[in-house]
Amino acid sequence: MPSKSSARLAALTVAAVCSAASTVALTSPAHADSVRIHDVQGSTRTSPYAGRQVTDVAGIVTGVRAYGSSRGFWIEDQTPDDNPATSEGVFVFTSSVPKVAVGDSVTVTGTVSEFVPGGAAGGNQSVTEITKPTVTVLSSGNAVPAAKVVDARSVPAAYTPAGDPAAGNSVNGLTLNPAKYALDYYESLEGMNVRVADVRVVTATDPYTELWVTVKPRENASRRGGTVYGSYDSQNTGRLQIQSLGATADFPKANVGDTLTGTTAGPLDYNQFGGYTLVANEIGALRSAGLERETTQKQKRGELAVATYNVENLDPSDATFEEHASAIVNNLKSPDIVSLEEIQDNNGATNDGTVAADQTVRKLIDAIVAAGGPAYEWRSIDPVDGADGGEPGGNIRQVFLFNPERVSFTDRAGGDSTTAVGVTKVRGKAQLTVSPGRIDPANTAWKASRKPLAGEFVFRGRTVFVIANHLNSKGGDQGLTSQYQPVARSSETQRHLQATAVNAFVKQILDTQKNADVIALGDINDFEFSDTARILEGDGELWSAIKSLPRSERYTYDYQGNQQVLDQILVSPSIRRDCGLEYDSVHINSEFNDQISDHDPQVLRFEP
Repeated sequence: MPSKSSARLAALTVAAVCSAASTVALTSPAHADSVRIHDVQGSTRTSPYAGRQVTDVAGIVTGVRAYGSSRGFWIEDQTPDDNPATSEGVFVFTSSVPKVAVGDSVTVTGTVSEFVPGGAAGGNQSVTEITKPTVTVLSSGNAVPAAKVVDARSVPAAYTPAGDPAAGNSVNGLTLNPAKYALDYYESLEGMNVRVADVRVVTATDPYTELWVTVKPRENASRRGGTVYGSYDSQNTGRLQIQSLGATADFPKANVGDTLTGTTAGPLDYNQFGGYTLVANEIGALRSAGLERETTQKQKRGELAVATYNVENLDPSDATFEEHASAIVNNLKSPDIVSLEEIQDNNGATNDGTVAADQTVRKLIDAIVAAGGPAYEWRSIDPVDGADGGEPGGNIRQVFLFNPERVSFTDRAGGDSTTAVGVTKVRGKAQLTVSPGRIDPANTAWKASRKPLAGEFVFRGRTVFVIANHLNSKGGDQGLTSQYQPVARSSETQRHLQATAVNAFVKQILDTQKNADVIALGDINDFEFSDTARILEGDGELWSAIKSLPRSERYTYDYQGNQQVLDQILVSPSIRRDCGLEYDSVHINSEFNDQISDHDPQVLRFEP
């Protein structure tokens, strides 16, 4: 997923608001023919006054942001027009700590600007602002305009209109239709004071002091309180990001399923990390739902348990080894084979040419033993330095852990970072030319991305081929609230090439041995309904086993209020036909504010 840079942390760090009354001399109120806020906002996403000077725009201050890189305040007009498409609020960008307080009646003279959070190249919508302002305080202590209620009735069921093809599919020039489209509805409230009540948390509090709620409690609800993203047409219109203008320490540490009881209210903003955001002056009390981390069933004697787990840039300096070990032993019940993604090299992000990860893996295995788990053995291949993407210097790679008391690994020498693994036929059975080996590492599909790791295992005399994947990330894709609709998913191009390469390799195995047991698993970085998954599945060579779960339980990741599938375990026909196949997405991370990884692990149990 998109990286969370230090710049974001600086921009969103919440500090106590320290507002003071302005010392600007009082002047007479704005003239009757002055431009009003709804004139500035207009009935489309961009202001008809963009780039122009406006004088004596009147409003009541509804919120003050005195921190981060976007300091300023919001004002709202007390005399709205009768057009539901025109917002009555606007943000005044001051760049320094504003000298106004909530409740001040002010006039603002400045230049109207359309600010695109994150830059125009990212495709985000713009925020209408008044910049380089001259602010005059007319009076203080005024009542703030009543907050507009945002709830299940007010938010439309349709998410967004299609963009204008003549404008590159941008929606910016389209007249807002807030009664029909959710994004138009939220845009029509940009800068206004809004409120939600008794809302359920659908993405836990993150390190940037933000969380997501839904105003539509029945919309695609998951069994554990979230909202499931089940297709490109079910964006979940009730999702809304919550930040706060208060102190960081006072922000609720919420998990999915918790509730913000009572009123949460403040100006409606838009930012590059999620779009429309209620920046709260008042935040509801947290009521816990008591969500607990899941535990899967232990495999039976004749069952092989295979898991995938993205441990999020694990390196020896991390403090999460004991927690990861406990998760593997206690929550996953010590699977026979564990595919780990995002194992970093021995010195993590230090970019000095180190590629070995034996210290990282050994520290994890030792922690697993200390937690009461098996003494796993491991196999992997060190990447070429700097060639596999991820955090610079980290050299992330996939690693196989396996319990030698339950399963054996078939070692065949010759596999390295640049040698391609092949398939041969020996005594009527498929066999890898090298084990472990990497699939087609010279293929441009793997440029600056992780190469799949293939290995040959034996369980109770039966060979099982396992392919560990970590496909190209979604970084660079346009967000759901982009000005371009439908959004462009540029990262798919490389993932589709990668999926094609993996499917072709699986097909080689199955062409050699029709009934071979093949498992392709890992961080696929795409949904079970995506074209990436369809390419991996091919003409039946593989099947994504998460589809054996009810739709309300299909998720491994929680992003911007959408619970979604990124991690998958795909199986060949011989495994799919096993009537005892069991699949479990074990929710131990994605729904919690104290997560040790942003991914939930997956476990497959079957009898080879």
